[in-house]
Amino acid sequence: MNSIKLYNTKSKSIEDFAPINNGKVGIYSCGPTVYHYAHIGNLRAYVFADILRKTLTHAGYAVNHIINITDVGHLVGDGDMGIDKLESSAKREGKSAYDVAHFYEEAFMRDLALLNIDTTNYTFPRATDNIPEQIALVQQLEEKGYTYSTSDGIYFDTSKFSHYKDLAQLDIKGLQSGARVEENLEKKNITDFALWKFSPHSDGLERRHMEWESPWGIGFPGWHIECSAMSMKFLGNHFDIHTGGIDHIPVHHTNEIAQSECATGETYANYWMHVNFLNDTTGKMSKSNDDFLTLEVLREKNLDPLAYRYFLLTTHYRKEVTFSYDALGGASTAYKKLISWCEDHRTDLGNINKEYLERFETFLYDDLATPSCIAEMWNLTKDTNVPQEERYRTLVTMGEILGLPLSLATKKEVKSVFTSFPLADKRQEAKKNKDYVMADTLRKEIEELGYSITDYPDGTYSITEK
Repeated sequence: MNSIKLYNTKSKSIEDFAPINNGKVGIYSCGPTVYHYAHIGNLRAYVFADILRKTLTHAGYAVNHIINITDVGHLVGDGDMGIDKLESSAKREGKSAYDVAHFYEEAFMRDLALLNIDTTNYTFPRATDNIPEQIALVQQLEEKGYTYSTSDGIYFDTSKFSHYKDLAQLDIKGLQSGARVEENLEKKNITDFALWKFSPHSDGLERRHMEWESPWGIGFPGWHIECSAMSMKFLGNHFDIHTGGIDHIPVHHTNEIAQSECATGETYANYWMHVNFLNDTTGKMSKSNDDFLTLEVLREKNLDPLAYRYFLLTTHYRKEVTFSYDALGGASTAYKKLISWCEDHRTDLGNINKEYLERFETFLYDDLATPSCIAEMWNLTKDTNVPQEERYRTLVTMGEILGLPLSLATKKEVKSVFTSFPLADKRQEAKKNKDYVMADTLRKEIEELGYSITDYPDGTYSITEK
């Protein structure tokens, strides 16, 4: 296997990557809370996770990558305050919480497809499909003496985990002195967090849409417990890499480590990798109000989502990036020039230039240095000492590693290219089963949605917007 170096938030240093099992890597990435559309800042985390997976796959590893869907338990305040985000959205939109979750989960999957993130390479477990696992994990913690009960739920006692402050290097005493008045006054420590919340309808309040029977009565899981339960279900108690946004470090990821390691007695994840914020002109992009940018807004302005992916790759994932339409416009122009170069030099001949690809890989394997990878692609286009055929084949290969489908797009009309599309996947299955009537029906449905489908001899396909 190729040597890969990754920055580990846990050690605050770049480390040589060494998997638990030779040739295999388990990754857990914190997924969306599906109460609203994902904004473009949220989506930076999934482009980063996709680059990580592609890098490890290119290096020869078999990757098992989990991205959870949070469809219950995430309260409007990360400190266990307020009501569930799904319940709040259900009230806002006049729908059931389940309908809200399904709608925004589908929207999230469309966003991934627009960014050329092939969802077939991931597993997407939902919190609501794994309630028994979450209850069992809380019971484990209860049996080991890490929990206590308050009037509103079962809480984890963080004072019993000596390494609680380590990941975020928290100043616990400072937090205590600056305690907020809205904190639950029944908590023993300000950092304690809810594992299971009691449903409030017994007090005459409005009944929740999502609630379950448990050993502690009717209720619902806390936000943090779901990630521990699902990651360990699909990857085991001890796995390789956990990713997410840097905003998860002081609360969510710190709490995951505490509850997981106390329950199992094992190290939870070896490597913690965090992507930095995407800022707009007013600061960090947030969904605290409805005024935020989505991929759909970019598309309405005739900006290609893949140009946005290119834009993100021009800044290292550990650095903040500031979004502006001017900056995205510049990235879009550059991306179109790459596409134009590829179309002008398209060929089936030639070999991959090893020297350029090895330099590209050196940057990629050094903590995913994608800006240097992009620069190397441009250097290649200008190097006339390399035969044209080699430049084209090498550039396309580099693009595939970064998720930029340069061989499929055209300079005449740059459009998003899908490598995974649910209706098209069903059509492929129908063709495989020789149900050509169904395949033709599904093609028409795809076209009615405003897309065209192209089949390739190897059985794959691409989807483009008309």
